Amino acid sequence: MKRVYCKFKSIALFIGLSVFLFSCHKDDVNSDPNNTPITQPTPTGTFPENFEYGAKSSFLPGSVALSSGSWYFDDAIIGYSAADAKDDKQSARIRNSGKLIMLFDKLNGADTVFIKHAIYNNNDQGSWELWISTNSGNSWAKVGNTVTTGNATLISQTFIVKQTGKIRFEILKVNGGSGQINIDDISVGDFAENPNPITNPDPDPNPGSGDNGNMLLGNPSNATSDLVNANNYLMVKPQYCLSYSNLKHTPNWTSWHVTSTDLGTTARQEDFRADVTLPSGWYQVAYSEFSGSGFDRGHMCPSADRNSSVDNNSATFLMTNMIPQAPNNNQITWANLENYSRAQVKAGNEVYTICGPYGEGGTGSNGSATTVGNGVVVPAQTWKIIVVLSNGNGDLSRITTSTRVIAVLMPNNQTVSAQAWGYYRVSVDQIELLTGFDFLSNVSASIQSVIEAKVDDGPAQ
Repeated sequence: MKRVYCKFKSIALFIGLSVFLFSCHKDDVNSDPNNTPITQPTPTGTFPENFEYGAKSSFLPGSVALSSGSWYFDDAIIGYSAADAKDDKQSARIRNSGKLIMLFDKLNGADTVFIKHAIYNNNDQGSWELWISTNSGNSWAKVGNTVTTGNATLISQTFIVKQTGKIRFEILKVNGGSGQINIDDISVGDFAENPNPITNPDPDPNPGSGDNGNMLLGNPSNATSDLVNANNYLMVKPQYCLSYSNLKHTPNWTSWHVTSTDLGTTARQEDFRADVTLPSGWYQVAYSEFSGSGFDRGHMCPSADRNSSVDNNSATFLMTNMIPQAPNNNQITWANLENYSRAQVKAGNEVYTICGPYGEGGTGSNGSATTVGNGVVVPAQTWKIIVVLSNGNGDLSRITTSTRVIAVLMPNNQTVSAQAWGYYRVSVDQIELLTGFDFLSNVSASIQSVIEAKVDDGPAQ
């Protein structure tokens, strides 16, 4: 691509730029002769990128030296006309299905990304996406939601990234059409979740097991973060913990704790995306892989259990928190149980929950399937265990033989909604026998033997 661009430049020098301009649509070039672009091809490798130091007036593919580094523009230019939406003198402008791609690695990751956007010259609205690469552009994953630009003046879009190491970004216009959009002021905050990491020579073998921890009640499959344990790989996030199967491309189980402080008013983020924190070389399920399959992207840790902040809610949309779930399971019976669980929290309790898939082969809105996408296993059943405690401290010591434990086992099909969730109650022992997992293992054995044998008969609505 670079050789083609250089060839074009040499031709333009010989035959004159006016010939090229004549061949372009009047909206395809900058049209303000009194606003000359500033060129300063001295990349700094830093952000924000405001497009003030660079020049490109052709929509043909080519690289541009900007202040942050070299970028690849395809169906995109540096706009400086009076019609371009911009904070200063210049901004990027993209048409059709054009893109802007970093050709360099940012080495210290990204926490949050802010990008300003607007429509160009009162054009039709445009849709665009932010994509990230952690392997120097060899593969890409979408970040957040598709953004629709319909505003005439620049507004800022926020993306939660939380990615360490080297990264690259791509901005992709996805709706085609003749409408053009302006992009300006790309700000990338360095990843700083743990700015002063401490090397612990004796790491906690049970992370999340402290009071109120997401794994307080135990690690039912003895999952570890050892790379050789690829089908029982422990992933510890602030919002939940899970055991991941790289063979099935789904969690084996997900575990989390909910109190009233976890329930807020943050909007559902809907930013389904690949989990780029999976070990290098492992397949990352893309957000689009369930599309058209007849199965929902079914949350294990629900979005509404983590709406105290944007970061917490966004974390639930990672694909490592999803299973292919029959719509009537996910949206009706399973959802009603999720709502019931939150009602217990709002009534003055805290709950510990662990859930997951079992088996292979379910029935969605398009019929039966064993996998979707690139081999994501469709489970035959879904199970969940909920431990309900009144608010307090020292939770593990407060679990008694009278503690309410709700366990359910549901078929992953479209007829599941013929019954309310209470119909599917079983004992914890039954789920243990089915899955081979050891639940509530941090609870004393004498108490376990009682509460795991019971089938809950409490209220179910």
